[in-house]
Amino acid sequence: MVLDAVEMARWSRGTRLDGLRCHSDAGSQFTSVRYGERLAEIGAVPSIGSVGDSYDINALAETVNGYYKAELIRGPARQQPWKTVEDVELATLGWVHWHNTSRLHGYLNDRPPVEFEQAFYAAHRDDPQSVEIP
Repeated sequence: MVLDAVEMARWSRGTRLDGLRCHSDAGSQFTSVRYGERLAEIGAVPSIGSVGDSYDINALAETVNGYYKAELIRGPARQQPWKTVEDVELATLGWVHWHNTSRLHGYLNDRPPVEFEQAFYAAHRDDPQSVEIP
């Protein structure tokens, strides 16, 4: 079934899908040799290899989701349940803004993502070929 989905994407978008990143969980069907071979045949790449490797994009998403819940949804500042979905949505917007502009990230040398990104592009401004935008 997984290969059928890849074939449907290839059929609807062309024979080559260079640069396509296929996001998935770490189920055996997504880490199988045949799945990886088929993606390579059409120019696509998996978002994960073996569980926990540097290609495990889901691990990153799960980490961000985990500390979103720990810091905002169930955080120490929460003294009572959320009243409405709209309250959660509004608070989430504020948390995402704070996360991207103020929260220090150890992986980014204790800088917020926006500052890290600005420094990255400033360092590569003279050589536009060296900047790969996903």
